[in-house]
Amino acid sequence: MRYDADHKERTRALLLREAARAIRAQGARGVGVATIMGKAGLTHGGFYAHFKSKDELIAEAMTAMFADILGKIDEYTRQRTPAEALAGYIDFYLSQRHRDDRARGCPIPALCGEAPHLAGAARRAFGAGIEAVSARLAGLLEATGQARPRQAAASLLAELAGALAMARAMPGSAESEFLLATSREALHRRFGLSATG
Repeated sequence: MRYDADHKERTRALLLREAARAIRAQGARGVGVATIMGKAGLTHGGFYAHFKSKDELIAEAMTAMFADILGKIDEYTRQRTPAEALAGYIDFYLSQRHRDDRARGCPIPALCGEAPHLAGAARRAFGAGIEAVSARLAGLLEATGQARPRQAAASLLAELAGALAMARAMPGSAESEFLLATSREALHRRFGLSATG
């Protein structure tokens, strides 16, 4: 069967989406090539037409995950002031919806504990992703007049990821929601932001 010229590219993108979801939900070590191929409706044998190895798949999925997060920041930036965008992103990040959607959420809280054990390319992609998200947040903070925006962004990202990871680990929903709400309020106060609703 002959496929159009874009078929391989579309299939590769589908595999990266499936791998990104599985990695965020189960960790990189828990992801199997056969499972990813199956979720994409393909056989295991076709994997090597798209990737040289599982490590390459994981590294490229890391890059795709962080592109999603940067897109989410951009979504909150459109037609909003920098302060509104920052407040909206904090509220999204520390929401029940984000907490409960591990498979499509930020990879930082999901994978920080595992990242030091990843293969070189995947670990570099993870680090580059953190730097890119931090830089995007620094741009918003600088536009709001925040002193030392790069340092503030690094701290903000660490607080967001840490609070979300802790909220996911809490045994009860009420405790988890309290942690998310408290963290949102503290970050709004710290950066002089208004609640987005």
